[in-house]
Amino acid sequence: GSLVYCVSASARSSWPLNATLHMHLSNTPLMSAASKLAGKLRLPCIGAPLFIVSTPDLVIAQCKAGIVGSFPALNARPKDKLDEWLVRIKSELAEHDAAHPDSPAAPFAVNQIVHRSNDRLMHDLEACVKHEVPLVITSLGAREDVNQAIHSYGGLVFHDVINNHFAKKAVQKGADGIIAVAAGAGGHAGTLSPFALVSEIREWFDGPLCLSGSIATGSGVLAAQALGADFAYMGSAFIASAEANAQDAYKQSIVESVAADIVYSSLFTGVHGNYLRPSIMAAGLDPDNLPEGDVTQMDFGSGGNTDAKAWKDIWGCGQGIGAIKEVSTAGEIVERLKGEYAAAVAESRAATGRFVP
Repeated sequence: GSLVYCVSASARSSWPLNATLHMHLSNTPLMSAASKLAGKLRLPCIGAPLFIVSTPDLVIAQCKAGIVGSFPALNARPKDKLDEWLVRIKSELAEHDAAHPDSPAAPFAVNQIVHRSNDRLMHDLEACVKHEVPLVITSLGAREDVNQAIHSYGGLVFHDVINNHFAKKAVQKGADGIIAVAAGAGGHAGTLSPFALVSEIREWFDGPLCLSGSIATGSGVLAAQALGADFAYMGSAFIASAEANAQDAYKQSIVESVAADIVYSSLFTGVHGNYLRPSIMAAGLDPDNLPEGDVTQMDFGSGGNTDAKAWKDIWGCGQGIGAIKEVSTAGEIVERLKGEYAAAVAESRAATGRFVP
């Protein structure tokens, strides 16, 4: 069976770790981790975890289509439901693999909010260890004990960052991979150009690197790789999917909106993020005159405040939505991306051929 750690406060400071496994991980180039993950995908893409929106339905559909599907642990409410979700995802993907040995499902991932206000973290982390979740995505804080817990069974940890400083801190604390959240990403996002952010991180880091920010097409996936990333990290496109746990009006707003309809504000959670202008106006606010938020009020206690307007009534979204023309299934979205990716590869070869001897 799976090894389950005691995650009491007293145990966290001396987190047990399989020494042999740790030595193996330490001596394994992280670039091979990226290659190993890529070998399990049919498109170099990770479906980003979407607060409230990502549930097992969407994750399973994404994984069956050949990309990493993910969800925030906090989406499973009450907290005991997380175990049920993990059992369902693992069993349905195993059934798929048995029925389709030539096209097995991609691995799935769970997002953990490592913010100090998240009083569910240790419970949720224990569930990830118990079920040996292949990939854990950490946000809003990097902790060595969290990383060691995932490494204990051979899992990978990718940490999302908005600048090079936080990327270095994450790797120093044991993260295997980095998710570079550049300008234009949905939800909590940074302001740096993807050209600058990826370039700075690649100066010192050759491990798995994902790029997030306005990617909603297959050519965007290829562009992320051209910049030096291993994977595109894509969320907003999947809000407009049949499997997404989002209101129909939310999905339709994504279909009808473009990049200019995205507003960057810290009002709703205390941390800057990108949101759909129509939802801000519907809440009776002026999108062009929003006050600054208070970072000290950010609260993920007991799963986060879903009654707050921040996520229930104000809709998070990235700038790449101009490419989203209709509500489709997740499988159809991935098929579209794969076709666009193949076309972009062919076009780039034709366009660059004369410059490359």
